[in-house]
Amino acid sequence: MGQVPEPHTGWTFLTNHARVLAAIASDSSTRIRDIAARCRLTERAVQKIISDLETAGYLTHTREGRTNSYRIQRDTILRHPAEAGLTVTELLVFLLQHDDQRHNRTPDSPSPAAFDERPHLNPGTPTDDGPRDSHVPSA
Repeated sequence: MGQVPEPHTGWTFLTNHARVLAAIASDSSTRIRDIAARCRLTERAVQKIISDLETAGYLTHTREGRTNSYRIQRDTILRHPAEAGLTVTELLVFLLQHDDQRHNRTPDSPSPAAFDERPHLNPGTPTDDGPRDSHVPSA
């Protein structure tokens, strides 16, 4: 069994939902146990977050044998009004670039931020003549 995550007190800049989504963006077939260890959360908390993300339309999963394969709906707009118009992709690019730097990846090495190499990130079909997502309120 995995270790219990160290408790964290106080606030952080990133929500646990963003951390879980970034972990899935790095590996679409990652196990809940591995996400929990990476994000320093319990497995139960990760299950709840994944359920929240699926309910909100940010994530889907497909059962493949004994594992799940996740697919991020990358053109989904972030929820908070202060981030109106920003997509999940824009958030994940930032987070995964930070992850690259933290793990000393060079520009020539495989990068999680290379979305073209990540088929689980649903490309969607944004256009320049309207909102990228039907959940975005009209101005």
